[in-house]
Amino acid sequence: MRRRLPALGLVAMLAAPAAAWAADPLSICLDEDRPPLSAHHRGKPDSGFDVLLAQAIADRMGRPLKIQWFESKLDEDSSPQLEANALLSDGRCALIGGYALTTDSLVKPGMKTARLPDFNGATREDRRRRVALGELVPTRPYIYAPMTVVLGPKARDRKIGNIGDLAGLRLAIESGSLGDAILMSFDKGRLIDNVTHLVPGRDDLLGALDRGDYDATLIDLARFDAYRAAHPDTAIAASGYYYPIGANRGYVGLASEAALIDAVSKALTDLAAEGKIAEFSKQAGLTYLPPHEPAILGDVWTKIIQR
Repeated sequence: MRRRLPALGLVAMLAAPAAAWAADPLSICLDEDRPPLSAHHRGKPDSGFDVLLAQAIADRMGRPLKIQWFESKLDEDSSPQLEANALLSDGRCALIGGYALTTDSLVKPGMKTARLPDFNGATREDRRRRVALGELVPTRPYIYAPMTVVLGPKARDRKIGNIGDLAGLRLAIESGSLGDAILMSFDKGRLIDNVTHLVPGRDDLLGALDRGDYDATLIDLARFDAYRAAHPDTAIAASGYYYPIGANRGYVGLASEAALIDAVSKALTDLAAEGKIAEFSKQAGLTYLPPHEPAILGDVWTKIIQR
């Protein structure tokens, strides 16, 4: 019996690090105001598709989940890519959820440092300092996020099969957005005279459409899902048309977290095969479309201009 004790002790020592790793929280950064993907509001339980998915992944890995909530601003000066990189590089989380997987969003940053977005628990010093940026690596994608044409009350019966079918309608778009580039560059500017630009974060794009001020817009499908959930009696309607250039969403982490990226990708593969990801999407009121090829979208702006 005495001869076996050292061997048993060695086994226990080797097993300890793995057990400790499993006990560490899986820390994921999520946008606090991005329903139906993720929402964190005082006095209300956390909700959204990405919350459900993150919990399922943590459960698969046998780790508790820790969500680091942050706030992204919808304006022309913000850079979601740099803000996400800063959060990861500062160790606020190991993964960012709901990240658009494009070549542009994953390229090595041209800047060496960036400011952090406002996040839950941030101090005055956090809001002033800059963070040295790292290299981002994606997991496998888990959902496809296209842009869709949404129609106002006066045009809700219009059949939309392509962007050209918007001719003659009063179009509204947020300046500087992807939808702005698509509408303004379409067919050498054929729709320019029909487009009114609104200021992101200041003007209420879908509210103006709902009032009948405009006839149509081109926005991210999840934004329409969120508006429809918040305004069940809305007069705006889905056209059923999806712009053919869209991005998958997945998680991103730092290149130094390669093992974690692989483990999360494996969990996503299993959850997708079991139909769980589509189920979480339905629970959250999010239109689910499975990931499309290519997994990582190439040069978006060039593709748009060439169409």
